[in-house]
Amino acid sequence: MITIQAIDHVVLRVVDLDRVAGFYIDVLGARWEKRQEAVGLYQLRVGTSLIDLVPIDGKLGSMGGAAPGKEGRNVDHVCYRVLPWDGAAILAELNEHGIETEIVSRYGAEGEGPSIYLADPEGNTLELKGPPWAPVPRDARG
Repeated sequence: MITIQAIDHVVLRVVDLDRVAGFYIDVLGARWEKRQEAVGLYQLRVGTSLIDLVPIDGKLGSMGGAAPGKEGRNVDHVCYRVLPWDGAAILAELNEHGIETEIVSRYGAEGEGPSIYLADPEGNTLELKGPPWAPVPRDARG
């Protein structure tokens, strides 16, 4: 039986390494983990997971085909579980970076709860997921 605990890493093929790395560092609080320039692999740490950035003009990136673009994405979206969750503060932080979005209730690994969709500079869709909503007590349901 295979039991998945969390996202280990996500690999994104990118055109502009500095711009995308800056987004993940400045907006989402990632930090540099490892740089393997010889093969074109740059790793950022986010919590217990990694985001691997592979420039399309590097050794690994050139093996993956065409560059990411409006009509051809290499990833649909990546969802990151955010703790602690303060929706208003998260929206304010994103707004400071020129990102306008909203909190919507979506189902995730732990159940229905708050979710924010946004995109990185190259159009990769990200989801920031909060904890599930508190259950409604039986006597409060009417």
